[in-house]
Amino acid sequence: MELHPPQHSDWIAAPSPSLSRQQKYWLFRPGALTAGLRRLGSVQLRVVREHAAGLPPAEAWMLDRPVRSPVWVREIIMSIDGVNSVFARSFTPLAASHGLWQGMRRLRTRPLADMLYHDAQITRSGFLACRLREQRPLYRSARRMLGDQCPPANSMLARCSVFWRSGQPLLVAECFLPDFWPLAARSAYGQGLSLEQI
Repeated sequence: MELHPPQHSDWIAAPSPSLSRQQKYWLFRPGALTAGLRRLGSVQLRVVREHAAGLPPAEAWMLDRPVRSPVWVREIIMSIDGVNSVFARSFTPLAASHGLWQGMRRLRTRPLADMLYHDAQITRSGFLACRLREQRPLYRSARRMLGDQCPPANSMLARCSVFWRSGQPLLVAECFLPDFWPLAARSAYGQGLSLEQI
């Protein structure tokens, strides 16, 4: 199943012309994001919070579930060579976190990729991307995690997709922090990649 954002949503299914080639590459790059990040340096994953919550109105359409439906939320920060680079927020219906997606509760500091890319029954939607706004749940989470070090909302680009397993959704939203882009640019050019390849 594909993601269908509501009318007037900031989430878009195609790269905005205002984005650089590098930004387009990372926002719509297929496969596991963690694997790509590891090509840039040493990746550390820190679990900031795991908790039950009610599905916010701004995110209910992502799971095709009613507003305030109970969900299990996992929020993590990934750093590259000690630089905070990506903040991610993942959630699934609470019942699924005890059933088909129970592995999400057992990951500890392992990435979601460890359970998402080794099962032929799991399918993934296409990506949506956006520039964050202050009222988004994803940005509110980032601000809570990073405190005074949280960058302004409009400086942060994010993407999301939904993984499906036997009709149960697991949404993964990943936000690239501003300090990520210099690392990505340095590494890309260092590996001899042309702009056309990124």
